[in-house]
Amino acid sequence: MVTQTERKHILCIDDDRETAGLIAEELVDRGFHVSVAHSGQAGLTAILREGPDLVLSDITMPGFSGFDVLERLLDQGPRFGNMPFIFLTAMTDREHELRGRQLGADDYVTKPIDFDILHTIIGARLARVARQEVWPQLVALNERETEMLTWAARGKTSAEIARIVDLAKRTVDFHIDNARTKLNAATRMHAAVKAAAGGLIEL
Repeated sequence: MVTQTERKHILCIDDDRETAGLIAEELVDRGFHVSVAHSGQAGLTAILREGPDLVLSDITMPGFSGFDVLERLLDQGPRFGNMPFIFLTAMTDREHELRGRQLGADDYVTKPIDFDILHTIIGARLARVARQEVWPQLVALNERETEMLTWAARGKTSAEIARIVDLAKRTVDFHIDNARTKLNAATRMHAAVKAAAGGLIEL
């Protein structure tokens, strides 16, 4: 049974009150805590105030669209970088879907909504966030390994890194190999990609 502390908070943004109410009711029945906003501006305010675990947003809303909401969140920087954002829309226009994905939306679900599919998508997105939060703690790169891998991710060779940080090339290779082993990566570039994706290094 899902406890109150385990319930994930989903914000639904939709100017159609009937649709928003239906979505909220269905997701509450499936064990989520759901709040609703009936405009893009109200939705953005709710995100900044409440910090939900996941956002479902309609695209076409008067004055302030779902695209506008996502663009404003991108302007906030990394604060909401791990928060899944899913568009809900009646549109089947490929251009709108492409724009949503280009903005960084995690998924795109058309109405009428199949709630079994939506539930599966939400579960998968939240599970991915959970893995991203736990994984860096399990890998535990030390300061030197993080520094060496960051330079490697920026395209520097071991010899170049050695000159930058004033260490022997052999020492640089040692730290990068340790990081690669911890990350279970076959190559240093694979290690850098995994570390960047997991938030262990910043490019």
